[in-house]
Amino acid sequence: MRTNSGEINGGLRERKKEATRKALHEATMRLAVEHGLDEVTVEAIADAAGVSRRTFSNYFAGKEDALLYGDEQRIRVLMETFGARPPGESSWTALRVSFHAIVDGVGEADLRWAAQARLARVHSSVQARQLARYATFELTLAELIAARDGLPPGGARSRAMAGAFMAALRIAAHVWSDERSPRTLGEIADELLDELATPFE
Repeated sequence: MRTNSGEINGGLRERKKEATRKALHEATMRLAVEHGLDEVTVEAIADAAGVSRRTFSNYFAGKEDALLYGDEQRIRVLMETFGARPPGESSWTALRVSFHAIVDGVGEADLRWAAQARLARVHSSVQARQLARYATFELTLAELIAARDGLPPGGARSRAMAGAFMAALRIAAHVWSDERSPRTLGEIADELLDELATPFE
């Protein structure tokens, strides 16, 4: 079977781009934790990742975007996993299973996740970008829920479910990054999601 060389080259280019994005994200995380985000320059991040300042700009608009890249990728994987869940499963259950698939994938000891949550709270520029991205993800997730459940696009149920789920994950990450107890991120998220599944009235 003949393989198209253009497809091979295209796949290789995409893998190289992803490797560069990951290297810039990891360099940003490391430098921000070591020195504080305000003290870190884009030039320093580029140097740490072994690329030029121009290359950094080709991938990210600023250091805040590079910092949040890992979070963005986790949410994208969550939505892809959710979209592949069995149709007979309730959307709420599918969302919870999809979240745990991510937690299992990165491991509960991924301290970068906790560090990112702390940095987002203490830097208004990071928090603003994170909230904006979560709002975009929330809308996309609501569309997926509506399509899965046969609901009208933009309806209250799908929007409420997506909003509640995304809020629970954000709060869980904050609680997990602060707690000194041995509870895992998954356990904290489950506690919050259980509360959301219980009527308030």
